[in-house]
Amino acid sequence: MSDQKTAVVVSAHSADFVWRAGGAIALYASRGYRMVVVCLSFGERGESAKLWKQSGMTLEKVKTDRNDEAQRAADVLGAEVRFMDLGDYPLRVPDEALFELANLYREVRPEFILTHSFKDPYNFDHPLANHVAQEARVIAQAHGHEPQIPVIGAPGVYLFEPHQPEQCEWKPQVILDITSVWEKKYAAFKIMAAQEHLWQYYERVALQRGAQGARNSSRSGMKYGEAYQRVFPEVTEMFHE
Repeated sequence: MSDQKTAVVVSAHSADFVWRAGGAIALYASRGYRMVVVCLSFGERGESAKLWKQSGMTLEKVKTDRNDEAQRAADVLGAEVRFMDLGDYPLRVPDEALFELANLYREVRPEFILTHSFKDPYNFDHPLANHVAQEARVIAQAHGHEPQIPVIGAPGVYLFEPHQPEQCEWKPQVILDITSVWEKKYAAFKIMAAQEHLWQYYERVALQRGAQGARNSSRSGMKYGEAYQRVFPEVTEMFHE
């Protein structure tokens, strides 16, 4: 078993991990973590409008293009990416895929898991991805599931910022300083050509969270941030380390 620490990002669509967790991925990859991104779908129906406007476009061509974008973006961020091709709008996750994700958790044994918010009235694929990420975690902890494979512990789960946080009842409880890896995150943005309209939006989000992070800490040089909501309590011996 490798001594390298790992983390898993469960992304509903092939671009979600870039906008919402690209900074965390690049930051922890720079620290030597093995970062594994799981895309439940390619976002081929609902998040590829620019591609569908092209003459002669097909579903398989859209999937191929989104696969290529996500793979190149993951390479820039320092992650590996796996595609489950479960469809979008609607996303549907059979038990076989749930077990596949649980087995991945057992394989890589993540220190933490990043995924979507509990609620999102604008996109039902996102809270489903949250549910699947957490249900797979519980299965991977169950001694009766594939008992020949050791169970995992209790990796923390952090929910990245949704597009409309107030409507999703999401709160920024952890603000990650991603200033040192911002250029990598923005370079990954520019690969996601199918959703170019989001580049500036998520740059503004990063600047806002950076300002908020600097104000709530002694990080005077913090310019860019990513915010997360915790699912489970922090267990510690001291309030500040």
